[in-house]
Amino acid sequence: MMSDAALPITGIIEAVLLTAGKPLTVQQLREVFDETERPTHKAVEQALVELEQLCSGRGIELKKVASGYRLQVRESFAPWVARLFEEKPPRYSRALLETLALIGYRQPITRGEIEDIRGVAVSSNIIRTLVEREWVRIVGHREVPGRPAMYATTRQFLDYFNLISLDQLPPLSVSRDLDAIGREIKQKIEQTPFH
Repeated sequence: MMSDAALPITGIIEAVLLTAGKPLTVQQLREVFDETERPTHKAVEQALVELEQLCSGRGIELKKVASGYRLQVRESFAPWVARLFEEKPPRYSRALLETLALIGYRQPITRGEIEDIRGVAVSSNIIRTLVEREWVRIVGHREVPGRPAMYATTRQFLDYFNLISLDQLPPLSVSRDLDAIGREIKQKIEQTPFH
């Protein structure tokens, strides 16, 4: 059996990312090594570059998201992988997608502000679903009567949609409406590769 020191850093990082079940930062990857054999930050970054190159042309890819790095199925292979799972991805209502789009683009935003823009009441179930999925969280309270909660997206939201930052959201032009944004988010949810 080979010792940790005899194994290539890239192979160790690949194995760790395959089994982690969540994105890992460079620091978290460094911490899987014994203190005496821990690679430098730069060495781990170089190993990630090598791993990305090794994945080129394969069914998996190394993806950097807001919470770190993860190995995932390439989007183009997702339809075949999906056949392995009996459970279908959840279908989200138009109201939920519109609410998520408004929070993503206008954060921090209150439930009342969402209702004003949409012109209809926002169901408590929608907010609860977004919070349970960990796509949205309360980031404070507006200093007005009633002190309504202000909502914003989370790192899990960014990770789920393969984003590093909110700057990567599609541009919101004045002419686009909530229907178009909702359809775009729905399509992204349905096409998100398994990870």
